[in-house]
Amino acid sequence: MADTPTTRVDTADVLAVDAEVARTTGAGRYGLGPEGFTPKPFGRLLAEKLALARALLDDAVDLRSGSAIRKLLEVSALEDARTWAALSTMYDNAYVVSATGDALSRLGEELALPRPLLEARGTVKLKLDGSLGAGESITIPRGARISSPGGHHVATDESAVLSDASRERDVAAVAFFPGPDHNLDPGVPAQKLDRWHPDDPKLADFFEQRDDAGGTWDVKVDHAQPLEGGELGWPDARYRELLLRAPRSTWTADALEIAASLVPGVRLVQVRDAWGGLDIRQSIFGNFNFIERLFAGERDIGSPYYVTVLVAPTAGAIWEGPDGLQVSVEAAIEDLRPPSIFPQVEPANQVGIGVRADLVVRGLPLPSGSQATVNASPPAVALKTRLLQRVRRYVESLGFGEPVRASEVIWALMSEPGIADAQDVRLLRFPAAFEELDFGSSVGATQVQQLALGANAELDANEIAVLVDDPTRIKIV
Repeated sequence: MADTPTTRVDTADVLAVDAEVARTTGAGRYGLGPEGFTPKPFGRLLAEKLALARALLDDAVDLRSGSAIRKLLEVSALEDARTWAALSTMYDNAYVVSATGDALSRLGEELALPRPLLEARGTVKLKLDGSLGAGESITIPRGARISSPGGHHVATDESAVLSDASRERDVAAVAFFPGPDHNLDPGVPAQKLDRWHPDDPKLADFFEQRDDAGGTWDVKVDHAQPLEGGELGWPDARYRELLLRAPRSTWTADALEIAASLVPGVRLVQVRDAWGGLDIRQSIFGNFNFIERLFAGERDIGSPYYVTVLVAPTAGAIWEGPDGLQVSVEAAIEDLRPPSIFPQVEPANQVGIGVRADLVVRGLPLPSGSQATVNASPPAVALKTRLLQRVRRYVESLGFGEPVRASEVIWALMSEPGIADAQDVRLLRFPAAFEELDFGSSVGATQVQQLALGANAELDANEIAVLVDDPTRIKIV
């Protein structure tokens, strides 16, 4: 009984000293606060334990590196740091904005949006069978659809130019439909890619040239390497963006947009409901009393009501046909639309954007010789491919009506290692803008408008930019 008061006094002293250490060292800013949970780092925990030991024992206590007391404090601080880290992870994984990995997947499942799967990727070899003739070439565009006997669909992820001088080309390929079903193994006959999709409009010029040649040449697909990665889910950043945009109800424009955006072949979606918000185009807008008048007349319940679903397709999508993108989007949103409201699915106007630039290269193993020899060398071709991939990532991040900024393109080019300078960088528009067309001469489908130095490519509200990956317009000087 005599030891009990002493023990209580010692405990009180320890708590008092610990509170004083926390107060003087600012430990209160850690833990759960207005900005979230802030864990204490190991260095902070060890410093507090050392300060507490000096206050309780003696300033002369041996706390140098290697001492027994310091080792015990270090082990204790390490375990405390692990506890703080676990608490921080538990807190972060409770919210979509900060959760990662499986925790983010579980939150998505609660919102009825499980983590989507990626498209399988790989390479296929395109081979020229026959002879085109001197100086002639054939271009297979990016997004050209290839199929297998089993009905699998794959699109080329880059354009390829074949000629008698360059008869083979390995091109990147990406499955059109996500999931492991398109992890195609060429050793399985039903999964071997060996034919072009007959209804792909991007191959219309290729089919026409081949038919006009009377069967003297063809481009064969050689599928030797498997496509992989279809079993993987979206990365956290992309999945988190989807969940943050997810609606919490079904009969909304956001619900239509999310459902349509998950359809294979859709790059971007925008639901336009002119009557669902303020119609600022009316002459009375801004000139009336809000209490006495309405923005617009009430809708007749007996009349059908339409909303526009503007869809930007990916390069490998086919819009028309019974299996086309339009039918797939309409089927995806059919059960989400309210009664008597009918969505009109329309394709966005895709505006091709090219890049013309003269590049100064330093530190890359390029061959010597004339400018034509340098630009035709394999290292130069690989460099241009990497540059166009950088520009494509920027262009494909743009939304409807967003301009393509020349400054962003220059930044993308200059971010590539080995590029010392980018000169005379100009954007190209395919086709030319309406005001730039000369109706005094024939207008070709591939007419190009070269914009002024430093000028941006401006787009209308229903237009979206698509990169034209033509490496011949990028020159190494």
